[in-house]
Amino acid sequence: MTELGLSPVTGRDELDRTIRWVVTTDLLDPGRYLSGGELVLTGLVWRQSPEDSERFVRSLVNAGVSALGAGDTRWGEIPGDLVEACRRHRMPLFHVPQEMSFAEVTEHIVRRLSAARAYDMTAVLDRHRRLVAGATAGAGLDPLLHLLGHDLGMPCWVLTPAGRVVAGSHPLPEGMASLLARGFLTAKRMPCALRGIERSEAGRYSVFPVDEQTTPRVADWFLAVQGAFEDWPEERRALAGELAAVVALERARLDDRLSPKGRIAQELVELVVSDGKPSDILPRLQVTGLTTDPAAGLDADGAGHGFVAVAAAAHGALRPGELRVVVKEILNRSCASPVVGVAGEEVIALIPAPESDITAEVREAVRALAPGLGTGRLTVGVSGIAPVDGLRGAVEEARYARRMAEGRAEPDAVVGHDELATHVLLLASVPDDVRHMFRVRLLDPLRGYDQVHRADLVRTLEAFLQVSGSWTKCAEILHVHVNTLRYRIQRIQDLTGRDLSRLEDRVDFFLALRLG
Repeated sequence: MTELGLSPVTGRDELDRTIRWVVTTDLLDPGRYLSGGELVLTGLVWRQSPEDSERFVRSLVNAGVSALGAGDTRWGEIPGDLVEACRRHRMPLFHVPQEMSFAEVTEHIVRRLSAARAYDMTAVLDRHRRLVAGATAGAGLDPLLHLLGHDLGMPCWVLTPAGRVVAGSHPLPEGMASLLARGFLTAKRMPCALRGIERSEAGRYSVFPVDEQTTPRVADWFLAVQGAFEDWPEERRALAGELAAVVALERARLDDRLSPKGRIAQELVELVVSDGKPSDILPRLQVTGLTTDPAAGLDADGAGHGFVAVAAAAHGALRPGELRVVVKEILNRSCASPVVGVAGEEVIALIPAPESDITAEVREAVRALAPGLGTGRLTVGVSGIAPVDGLRGAVEEARYARRMAEGRAEPDAVVGHDELATHVLLLASVPDDVRHMFRVRLLDPLRGYDQVHRADLVRTLEAFLQVSGSWTKCAEILHVHVNTLRYRIQRIQDLTGRDLSRLEDRVDFFLALRLG
């Protein structure tokens, strides 16, 4: 850069050093503020005696500074003791002419550095964008992020809101992925600089959404870049946005909802929900990779090639398609490629029976994602293990467990099959139309009578069964006289043709109320 008029004084054999940045200082010991690779500019205000030159230069050498530029408006020439100290420590020294301000030198070099880096990164990103847009399978995002991190000094990672690392330039410190994910989900605005994650300066990260305009954060990917973005030059911020756009294209390319495998997964879920034939279900299980065993059953002890069903619903938070993405991410720890489909307002997933506690894993993942739901709720039900011919029952069990979760107060409720009573498991395997008819025949006469006469027969029936037919206790619960209770019970029996002194009829009423 001859236009700057800088002339080398010492270190001509060291001029191949790389200049990473420019820093102006008049501190006698500036080493603590330097990180290596800088061109340091100084007006020599720090020099009070010849001995100061040795201390100053030694501080620069220890910090890994690439070169020193000096100018003295008082004397015009660089003191000989500074020249000697630089020569002794092999520090390249340049003379800055009086007519050239340090601000001009800094602006000129920073512009050159930023332009070179921006050109390199933009070229790489543009090339990768074209590859992804053209649906080229390629090697994914890892090579691109490796180049940005190792060659261009921009360590970066792509993560999911559950803390799964999709790709990255370097391995993240242990536990860092979950901290970044929580910071992404809870940030008030995007992009956001996360401070205080670690005590060191290297612990600062900036997070950028991949598709903030159309996708809720809890269903999105995000880009994490080391450093606080407020401190970056404009070019670097623009490149982070460009990289996020590339990641969005890659994410869209990997979305399997419109792929043949994704459509077959949806068909499989619809078949299971509608109680399809095993001969139709098995081939789709094999195509989706859920099983390679044509028998796909359980061993005598209950182990083997069984399946677990998961049902999920979002209340005021996500559309079914977005919930499908979230459910796949929740199940990622237990199954590399779960079969997931939409059934009305619910999302149903099928996975091979895991060796670990699937309910605990789902609960942990749902709690991690809860901060991204805002005022919405996510409820999940998990079934027990079932063979192919029991998939319908497993799905109904998961749906029933999810409805139980819906009645709980926490925003991230998960209910597993172990929390369901034995009669609930039985009811879960009964077809919807049969359960509906059973409930209507027993309870509709009572509900109709209550509506016309403003009576309380259904509540009376519930209380009577709750105390196992004790007249005294039931009357106390309802705050009525025992004779009034006897009249109501007789009315219930007359309307339904059942006898509440018989165990069979009590059981039928109990199940009908549970189904209601």
